[in-house]
Amino acid sequence: MQQAITFLSSKDEILKNILEKFGNPIIQKRQEGFASMCHIILEQQVSIASAKACYIKIENYFRSISPEIIINASNEELRSCGVSRQKIIYLKDLASKVISKEIDFDTYATKSEEQIRKELITIKGVGNWSIEVYLMFCLQSSDIIPLGDIAIKNTLKELYNCQTYEEMEQVSNHWKPYRTFASFVIWHYYLKKRGKI
Repeated sequence: MQQAITFLSSKDEILKNILEKFGNPIIQKRQEGFASMCHIILEQQVSIASAKACYIKIENYFRSISPEIIINASNEELRSCGVSRQKIIYLKDLASKVISKEIDFDTYATKSEEQIRKELITIKGVGNWSIEVYLMFCLQSSDIIPLGDIAIKNTLKELYNCQTYEEMEQVSNHWKPYRTFASFVIWHYYLKKRGKI
């Protein structure tokens, strides 16, 4: 972490000021595998708190979250846990692809980021944001910036006056090879400013 802090502080005055004012971000680590990917799907376009509540309901109801449990769960059971109709389709598609070995989370330690992206993008409802969150939190990839994330986008607009995706990409290119840590700094700032942590 110290290496990333030193590098980013020397390259970017804004990130340096955030770190000085708000301290270091907490680097979260999630377990690799099916359950975490389910959690990420539940987090799409809703608050972190609401997704977590939904995930906990599923866990409590079924006692465990596995591909077999999700594929055999009825839509009514999943709906009763707060899963939307659309996300039921996504979770079941993920479960089906894991069962058929089209997706094998156990092999990701030996696969390139590009190979992982190609596999995960085949899941219904999974786009770049979900894949990038998996890479960052589960695989601890060091150079990811989820430019589709609302908090990242809003903060880049606010602090760097970025209006387009290209401008955001340009700013984030200065943070290579530590874009993941820079993303955590930006999330930390976003939440602190809003009194959420």
